[in-house]
Amino acid sequence: MSAPVTLHIHEVQLFQRPVTLRLPFRFGAATVTQCPQAFVQVRAEVQGRLVEGASAELMVPKWFDKTPALTHEQNFEQLRESLRNARDALLASQDALSPHAHAQTAGDAAIAVSLARGLPRLAAQFGPALLDKAVADAALRAAGLPWVEGLRAGALGDPWSTRLELVRPTHVVLRHTVGLADRLTDSDPGNDPQDGLPATLEAAIRRHGLHHFKLKLSGQIEADVERLTRIAGLLQGLGIDYRATLDGNETFADAASLGRFWQTLLGTPALADLLRRTLLLEQPLARAVALHESIASLGIGVPVILDESDDHPGALDEGLALGYRGISSKACKGIYRSLRNAHRIAQDPRLLLSGEDLTCQAGLAVQQDTLLAASLGVRHIERNGHHYVDGFGTAPAEEAQAFADAHPSLYDNTAGRPHLAVRHGRLDLTSLHVAGFASAAAPQWRSLQPIQ
Repeated sequence: MSAPVTLHIHEVQLFQRPVTLRLPFRFGAATVTQCPQAFVQVRAEVQGRLVEGASAELMVPKWFDKTPALTHEQNFEQLRESLRNARDALLASQDALSPHAHAQTAGDAAIAVSLARGLPRLAAQFGPALLDKAVADAALRAAGLPWVEGLRAGALGDPWSTRLELVRPTHVVLRHTVGLADRLTDSDPGNDPQDGLPATLEAAIRRHGLHHFKLKLSGQIEADVERLTRIAGLLQGLGIDYRATLDGNETFADAASLGRFWQTLLGTPALADLLRRTLLLEQPLARAVALHESIASLGIGVPVILDESDDHPGALDEGLALGYRGISSKACKGIYRSLRNAHRIAQDPRLLLSGEDLTCQAGLAVQQDTLLAASLGVRHIERNGHHYVDGFGTAPAEEAQAFADAHPSLYDNTAGRPHLAVRHGRLDLTSLHVAGFASAAAPQWRSLQPIQ
């Protein structure tokens, strides 16, 4: 095992870029049509040499804080506040520390400040999570190591990486999100965006060869049964040997209502085949009650996992005691949270780590989040940024092409501009194994708006 890389942080810059969705994305009670993407640039010194690291993440409204009274702009400002608190805490450190040590000191301090200022825990850890990715990127670049090799060498200084059976993935199956506002068939009413990309589930299956799907639930029994029945009929009609996951997005108020919902699904003959092909149910209960009510006796025949409740280090163990069987990996919750949870799950073959999405955009966000999960053994991962946004969105054409040139296995020039390349329902990750954290290209920093 090599010694961890130690960095002295000199500068942290925060930026944002507007993102407009080509299709409305409805999950839970929220519908998103536009939101900013946050970017972080870190400059650090390693043994007298200056290095840079970077990360990015979409600032999705009504996920980190689902309070109905808050506007989308107020949600965005919560996440900007989290980023500013994380930056200030990291710059306050005068010591050269490993990336994980920076996360423990500056990250924990930033979360404490954000909580004191009224942010919910999930939003409070957004800023530290982005800075952790950027610092890790800088450390790996200083060591000249790709992500997987860097973890195996202990470059980040965390206690889990060198004890995990890490995978150096070449491919991962893409699990396609079906949002609540998505059109299912080409005959469904609605206008197709004039961008040459699939506008319906049926068209996306034809274009990408999809066979894994993530189906959003509304928590309304009649509406969910009707929509799931339509989806099951479409997939059966297309003759696909598919697998699915269900996402509750905190739409159930208590365990009793969840139990009634599941029994209704079991009693619907048209859903029998879909339920046999369902791999897991994600975060059905609101986070206010999810870790206080047992689900062990509800008779749910698939693993139920946590997502939004994963806002503190003990969430997984608390969930396991209540009948949950796993948890999601999302870079927006922190790379060290994923590593810690993967280590815990590796001790019990009945448990699972899933890969879920925060509408990760093409470029840094989707590359880092995908490689993080795939390296931990996740074999299929929810990806939706490529479907709800046209390629690199509002990024300069030169930036998009730079990423496509640096990672030719991951992108292609569909419709004349770079897009995520989904072939036979899979992503090719071979080009992500480069020095640093999953990227050999960088944003055009001058094109971004500083977060003041």
